[in-house]
Amino acid sequence: MDKRIRIGVDVGGTFTDFVLVDEHRDVIYTGKRLTTPQDPSLAITAGIERLLHESGTSIEQLHSIVHGTTLVANTVIERKGAKVGLITTAGFRDVLEMGKEIRYDLYDLFLQRPEALAPRYLRREVSERVDASGNVLSAFDAEGFRHAVRSLLDEGIEAIAVAFIHAYRNPAHERAAKAILAAEFPELPATLSSDVAPEIREFERTSTAVCNAYVQPLMSRYLARLQAELERMGLKGSLYLMLSGGGITTVRAAREYPVRIIESGPAAGAIAASFYSGLANAAHLVAFDMGGTTAKMCLIENGRPEHAHEFEAGRVRRFRKGSGIPLKVPVIDLIEIGAGGGSLAWIDRMGLLKVGPESAGSEPGPVCYGRGGTQPTVTDADLLLGYLSPEFFLGGEMRLDPAAVERAVEEKLARPLGLSVVEAAAGIHSIVNENMAAATRMYIAEKGRDPRRYHMLAFGGAGPVHAYGLAKLLKLERIICPLGAGVMSALGFLVAAPAIDLVRSYVTRLDDIDWNHLNDLYAEMTQEARRLLLEAGADEASISMRRHADMRYVGQGFEVDVPLAEGTLSAASAQRMRDDFLATYRQLFDREIREVPTEALTWRLSATAPVPNVVLNFAGQRIDSGHRRKGTRKVYFAGQGFVESPVYNRYALLPGTSLHGPAIVEERESTVVAGPDARISIDSHLNLIIDIEPSTTGH
Repeated sequence: MDKRIRIGVDVGGTFTDFVLVDEHRDVIYTGKRLTTPQDPSLAITAGIERLLHESGTSIEQLHSIVHGTTLVANTVIERKGAKVGLITTAGFRDVLEMGKEIRYDLYDLFLQRPEALAPRYLRREVSERVDASGNVLSAFDAEGFRHAVRSLLDEGIEAIAVAFIHAYRNPAHERAAKAILAAEFPELPATLSSDVAPEIREFERTSTAVCNAYVQPLMSRYLARLQAELERMGLKGSLYLMLSGGGITTVRAAREYPVRIIESGPAAGAIAASFYSGLANAAHLVAFDMGGTTAKMCLIENGRPEHAHEFEAGRVRRFRKGSGIPLKVPVIDLIEIGAGGGSLAWIDRMGLLKVGPESAGSEPGPVCYGRGGTQPTVTDADLLLGYLSPEFFLGGEMRLDPAAVERAVEEKLARPLGLSVVEAAAGIHSIVNENMAAATRMYIAEKGRDPRRYHMLAFGGAGPVHAYGLAKLLKLERIICPLGAGVMSALGFLVAAPAIDLVRSYVTRLDDIDWNHLNDLYAEMTQEARRLLLEAGADEASISMRRHADMRYVGQGFEVDVPLAEGTLSAASAQRMRDDFLATYRQLFDREIREVPTEALTWRLSATAPVPNVVLNFAGQRIDSGHRRKGTRKVYFAGQGFVESPVYNRYALLPGTSLHGPAIVEERESTVVAGPDARISIDSHLNLIIDIEPSTTGH
């Protein structure tokens, strides 16, 4: 592969992170600046300009920029998307309200459901009908469709979604509708359910199509504006986007299907964790990414993150499953917790101290930032407890204000609770760690795993600060903190392979498969995947593809993901499929039922190109610069109070270095905290390894 210079940009709720990888010189440069929520492109362009200056690189030398953003998710959460209309089959206008007819909280008499992105008055029905086998029962009423579009335009819609019943099986009517839209309403952004989510289950498919239409105009404008601004700066290379499933896609594809990048930022962290899993020779990792707004947890098994095929957006109760809008998009399987550096501490009606899920974000930010924040946050507590330096936050570019934090904690929390300021700050730190530990335990238990077999990879601006306390709660004995941990998600963009996940639903028993039809489905997906990956810069000869299917016992309401063999599928493949299904089912549930027939619902194709070869050389991070030890300061540890602890310069810790806790290790984008029972070492890749004494972990 040719050597290239690339930049990764991760736009978070509080900070925008940057990583430049120069493969010619094998060096990496990093950067971080506050996000500009009113226009994220402002922070992006300013950060890129600075990174280019620091690395001595001209923008014309860049091969590409890979970008991930929370803009899609935030648009849905804040309900700031387009006025979108929905046209569906006669009789199915209310599918968005009916949903799954399940209450996410059985005992809440005032339960609030997520508001439909296309309100009822902006939905229209047309005459057409296809059955579950794809047979046309009623012809498509083209004139009725034209009338429906015109009536929605009279209502002022800005985008439209089309979702006909069973269009996943036979999309002919939706494609006829698209031809009318392209010919007669070319300026109206349109989404077909059979394009964005060609899967069974009309509620989820319709919901996904509506959500894509809802965010499409805003994302199209944003990406066009960002691309134009980068070209104005002199960018000759390409701009790519991270998909929620961990692959890389083009701006054109992202503008057409923006719903597929709804989790692009968190996905990048998981991809980076997979990369470090190989470097650190740790096959089983808990990837712990704690930023300014949320914490994310993902399990890395045998060097790979786990994937899911459905995601919930815009939850009414932010971390309550079932309270959001279901989307049929491939995502990396992770959990998000309302615990970030900017999470607000507050007192509930029972007089108890709570932390999160609301966040101060970048504006106004924590009290210590001096940007107008008045409610104490996790970052404020970490400052008072000695974990953060007021002079060296963000490498000294932001000076923090401990006096303002002390006043805010005293007024808002300590005095009402009858505590000292330090006790209140310690309470904030403890509560946020307990919240993350409880969510992680449940997440791991749901997968039938034992947390003690894992190591923790800690990254994000706040991750290394809280990793030691969290690891003790989870009884983990080893923590790995990469150099540049505060911007590691941005590095994830640059170690991610061009990849795409495609899907087609075809419901059939294994003993009754139409093999010609199935092979045609895979031929169609293979052609589409190859086209998309070539557009994303992949070499055709290097593209690899894996096939798998969602299978279940006939009559079940739950499917399992089963890998499929390579080659042309035929009647001889049926027994192999059933054996693979039984093996997968037995692995998950420790049982199998051989006398019940098996069926497949959905057929999937995962296509990928090789992972870029990134060499971790942090010469741009001023390695071996200055003295190793910067001094000491008092740091709070539970059960011991304030302990005089040495403070180390991360950039002067070379491979082979060994230290004993307590210790604080500072770098530009993050700070590592290690307690008195910790042993610290630096490996050959400049990862900081914390080993916690086994006797203190409860084993």
